[in-house]
Amino acid sequence: MSMSTNHVNQFNQSVIEEFRANGGRVGGPFEGGDLLLLTTAGARSGKPHTVPLGYVRAEGLLLVVASAAGAPDHPQWYRNLLARPVVRVELGSEAFDVIAVPAEGARRERLFAAAVRQAPGYGDYQANTDRELPVVVLERPETPAREVRSLADKLLEAHTWLRAQLRHVREETHSHVAGRPTGLGLQLRQHCLAFCEGLTHHHSGEDAAIFPALARNHPELAGVLEQLGEQHLVIGWIKEELVALLAGIEVTEPDRLRAELDRMSAELEAHLDYEEAELLPTLAGIPFPPLRPGPARD
Repeated sequence: MSMSTNHVNQFNQSVIEEFRANGGRVGGPFEGGDLLLLTTAGARSGKPHTVPLGYVRAEGLLLVVASAAGAPDHPQWYRNLLARPVVRVELGSEAFDVIAVPAEGARRERLFAAAVRQAPGYGDYQANTDRELPVVVLERPETPAREVRSLADKLLEAHTWLRAQLRHVREETHSHVAGRPTGLGLQLRQHCLAFCEGLTHHHSGEDAAIFPALARNHPELAGVLEQLGEQHLVIGWIKEELVALLAGIEVTEPDRLRAELDRMSAELEAHLDYEEAELLPTLAGIPFPPLRPGPARD
């Protein structure tokens, strides 16, 4: 690792620490500027990687530009979010997850022009490199307000998110007709990958923690849990086929993607309906967050 890279990392870390210690306020070259922290997962390692970035707002959207100060290559954080679109944003004292979607075509040109009007340095960076500087929209998914008091409420919250994301990507995919400009390709890809990522996280949590705990405490659910585990395997196979279709930057087989999403929708809806019918009565009696035992008494 070069000394210059070491110095950049040390500088970034000091900015990150100051940002978190002061509710998003920092001094030095960023003082008074619009700054956020973006945490991505490594494209290969999956390890978290946090960087301070300037941001702009345009058309009601939160945007970051992968300028790398006009360097010839995209910054690592941009390559990470192409592989894993669900990223973490810290803005002021608030932290939340978003889906990172690079803009394309006319939309990218319009948003980049808006960014340059607010921060002219981006125009200078673009003039100094042959690569097109990506403009990334940080989309905050809408989540319906739901009071969570039990594990049943938490399960319904996760299922609502999965259903909404799958419905969104299916609608987007079915609108991707032959001859349409390719600008929808990257947007569609990121939303599909975000759905697959969320599905993996949800099912992994069930397989590793929730289902084993239910099996120990509710042996009468053994058959149901076995059936749900088998459904996870089937849905997992479909998910892997979707991820393989999305391996490139552009979605090159929209017809096949539509068919796979329709198959995923049918399997997942049946699975979620079955899981809710069989598990919600039991989960309704389990507090969430879990109750902590009180202090021991003599």
